[in-house]
Amino acid sequence: MTPLRQRMLEDLQIRQYSPTTIRIYLHAVAEFAQHFGKPPDQLGPEHIRRYQLFLIKEKKVSRPTCIQVVCALRFFYTHTLSRKIAIERIPFPRRERKLPLILSREEVKALLEAPRSLRHRALLAILYGCGLRVAEVTQLKVGDIDSARHVLRVRQGKGRKDRQTLLPAKLLELLRCYWRTQRPSEWLFPGADSTRPISAKAVFLACRQAAKRAGLTKPVHPHSLRHAFATHLLEAGVNLRTIQILLGHANLETTAHYLQVADVSVRSTVSPLDSLPSLDLLPIQR
Repeated sequence: MTPLRQRMLEDLQIRQYSPTTIRIYLHAVAEFAQHFGKPPDQLGPEHIRRYQLFLIKEKKVSRPTCIQVVCALRFFYTHTLSRKIAIERIPFPRRERKLPLILSREEVKALLEAPRSLRHRALLAILYGCGLRVAEVTQLKVGDIDSARHVLRVRQGKGRKDRQTLLPAKLLELLRCYWRTQRPSEWLFPGADSTRPISAKAVFLACRQAAKRAGLTKPVHPHSLRHAFATHLLEAGVNLRTIQILLGHANLETTAHYLQVADVSVRSTVSPLDSLPSLDLLPIQR
């Protein structure tokens, strides 16, 4: 490891970035330097501009990947090199506003019942029943289940924030059955090495296999269950602020996006077409 890479690693650790973010940022800066064949401290704003064009036009990377690269380069130049490069010289790609595709209650039921493995059923049920992110479910420990108070503790979620969320009675019953058969000691869902938690990739595979067995035609991933959790609560009349707390959103505006996909907000609105008096659009009988 070069001294510059080591310094960036330490800068990230000092600011307590997650291991995943550290790995992504270091890789992004290394790829940037490799593209030009020079150490990154010898590259400047014009190189950054050309590299972003290369990623978008030639490599055609996704928007999330572009954002990761921008964040990594901003961190590197601002904190590791302490260079005063104007932030607008390292712009984010234009933000997209895509609505999530929401699973119906029937689709969620089919998905949760599809796995033959009790472990996979418990894994998917906790994603939907508690509204967790993938990274949060992988880090769950047996001690995070508070059965007496019917809550689940989420330790160091996004933004390194702790929170509590729901622990439904049906999920608690399932988790007890899972514990009796699997006997996890520390991690609720251990990986192949029992001293380490399950990987995010394993969660994605379990979800994909369940969707295939359930015969779902919609694209399904673990975050689909978190979207369904929020939307179904909103449709059931739970107020937005409560949903924000359960999801661990820092900003209520983020939670408010579910208003656009909740059926209740659509069904309760009368179209102006229906308010037109004596309107008859049926075909004329000849």
